[in-house]
Amino acid sequence: MTYPELPRVVSREEWRAALGELRAEEDALARAREAVNAARRTLPVVEVAKEYVFEGGDGKAGLVDLFRGRRQLVVHHFMFAPEWDAGCRGCSAFLDQVGHLAHLHARDTSFAVVSRAPFTGILPFKARMGWALPWYSSYEDDFNDDFEATLRRDGTLVERAGISCFLREGDRVFHTYSTYEEDGACANPNAYDESGRFGMCGALPGGLGRLGSVVGLLELTASGVGPGDGAGTPVRYHDEYDY
Repeated sequence: MTYPELPRVVSREEWRAALGELRAEEDALARAREAVNAARRTLPVVEVAKEYVFEGGDGKAGLVDLFRGRRQLVVHHFMFAPEWDAGCRGCSAFLDQVGHLAHLHARDTSFAVVSRAPFTGILPFKARMGWALPWYSSYEDDFNDDFEATLRRDGTLVERAGISCFLREGDRVFHTYSTYEEDGACANPNAYDESGRFGMCGALPGGLGRLGSVVGLLELTASGVGPGDGAGTPVRYHDEYDY
């Protein structure tokens, strides 16, 4: 590992003054973020009239079934193509950080992972990672295509990490929001770039990664999460790290 140079060393008084200046910027950013969050909550919605069929631990399921009786649903578009032996490393790092779903359930919100890989391919990888989160295969339908988690680029199918949110009123389902890792689409989860770091599928998603705890915590440190420093260690499956 290589680390950036040691930051400037100052007295406690100088540090407090510098922190105070930064705190003002952080407060402004927090206000701007809350304004964006408020605008997101006022977005119009689109009714999902199409019937989708997923395969999960309880067999076949429709989109409304993924809510498990709750009013809201958050879907993680996990990059895992049918021909891959394992899922995306960056998606895996994000999923490691989701934690106990009770906190979402208490707020009438369900969470589900959806991938294009067949369920028989998902199961061994899910067991290897030790996850108990609900995971569904969209192998037999167009869910990934319709919600832009699978794209066609130069004649090749590529996967894209993302989050989609849905709202339920009885048996009616509405699509409320989606966000994607714009630089995270890839056709090979084991690709390396020229620097020897994992390529797009191995990068902790800059957009989705900031929804998890790892990037949020590292952003508070002196090393941060930028490439080329100690915190910029390539993302691997949690059972691949050598430390």
